[in-house]
Amino acid sequence: MSRISVRGFAVASATAVTTVGAVVGVATGDPTNDLETTASGATLLADIPVGDQAQVQSASLTQQADAIAHAADVDAKRSTEEAARLQAAEDAKSKKAEAEKEKAEADAKAKKEREEKEQAASRSGRDAGDFALQSSYTVAQVKAIAQQMVPAGQFQCFSNIINQESTWNYLAVNKSSGAYGLVQALPGSKMASAGADWRTNPATQIKWGLNYMEDRYGSPCAAWSFHQNNGWY
Repeated sequence: MSRISVRGFAVASATAVTTVGAVVGVATGDPTNDLETTASGATLLADIPVGDQAQVQSASLTQQADAIAHAADVDAKRSTEEAARLQAAEDAKSKKAEAEKEKAEADAKAKKEREEKEQAASRSGRDAGDFALQSSYTVAQVKAIAQQMVPAGQFQCFSNIINQESTWNYLAVNKSSGAYGLVQALPGSKMASAGADWRTNPATQIKWGLNYMEDRYGSPCAAWSFHQNNGWY
């Protein structure tokens, strides 16, 4: 049987030595409680009265249990802190994703509003009332008016429809249906919503026709696409 001494008491056994000082050293982190080889003045379990040995062993086991419990508490605290850190990171990630989504939606809304304003601005060209009424108009004069009223990007489509419907004759009448004017409104009196002079003023007819194409199809080009597929609009 070997004997290991600590600063205080030691427990000897046939296979291993459990020391009171070692347990205290582990629990407190005091390096002075490390095991030491037997030296003069050290007190061994064998030197303690038999009646007190059980008390010394019980104290040693209690200290070991306290050390284990302390280590468990440290591990539990560390696990709780790590879980809180991970949750905080996940919350931050979710908040960032939500903020990015809101920003994307706001940007899309702003873009749509900007496009609508630009589209409205493109439509706010000269109005029918901006042109002096004449007794008659040439095809070139009618086209010149239309170019000032129809958005630039839509003029060719608008022109294609007018070419098909009336060849730019603002007095054109369809003998079969009675459709009238540049855009061949049916009946022609529909164009009165754009002006009382709809029969003789090409600007009024252009205004009505442009509004019709935009309201019904979204734009002259969309109206022209429909016209190509169906032969009417």
